[in-house]
Amino acid sequence: MKLSARLQKVADYLPAGCKFADIGSDHALLPVAAVLDGRAASAVAGEVNDGPLEAAKRQVASAGLGGKISVRKGDGLAVIRNGEVDTITIAGMGGALISNILGEGMDKLAGVKRLVLQPNVGEDVVRRWLLEQGWYLTAEHILKEDGKIYEILVADRTEEAESLNEELYRERTLPGAPPLTKEWLILLGPHLTKNPPDVFFAKWESELDKLAKIRRQMSKSEQPSARLKEAELDIQMKQMKEVLSCLQKAKR
Repeated sequence: MKLSARLQKVADYLPAGCKFADIGSDHALLPVAAVLDGRAASAVAGEVNDGPLEAAKRQVASAGLGGKISVRKGDGLAVIRNGEVDTITIAGMGGALISNILGEGMDKLAGVKRLVLQPNVGEDVVRRWLLEQGWYLTAEHILKEDGKIYEILVADRTEEAESLNEELYRERTLPGAPPLTKEWLILLGPHLTKNPPDVFFAKWESELDKLAKIRRQMSKSEQPSARLKEAELDIQMKQMKEVLSCLQKAKR
């Protein structure tokens, strides 16, 4: 089974022989592909909506994997039992929703060693949640597919998470630009900023365009609060342009 580039990269981060749960599994493409190619020993495909749930059941049955993949209806981590899986994947949702799902299912995370998360937006929200909950951000990947840019965040449970995260999010100096503070690293990605690919810059140039559009809309308002917001946006955009420019120069 051939996965999209996005889902294939999620699959690539699954530990060999893992037992994983794919939350919001849609058509169960990821669990089926991962079990078929031997990457995963077994999987739970969780889905809250009836249409995708039935599609997932058909997909699993068609692949003859009913004994290795369990398709279950339920909200978030409610579809798994404590200690049943060692890895969890959540792909294609907003960062706030992913964080809420993990937060509401904290008891189900006991025994889980790896999280592979692909938020469509709000990657910084996920990074902050992982940091606050003591997960170490092991890897990040960014890619473009069908005109959209995606980030994949991989986090591991380790006893050294606190010291590893302290080093990972340590402030960095960029010549001619504001320092890459902890907050900047949470926003941009501590791993991605070490050797950012072209798609990284494409993403943030697009984000700058969005901020500029908001700035133009603010300028039409006569409210005093709009002037404050404009000033804040000007500072934010200026700093971001400086950071991106210095990261570009560091690549050369």
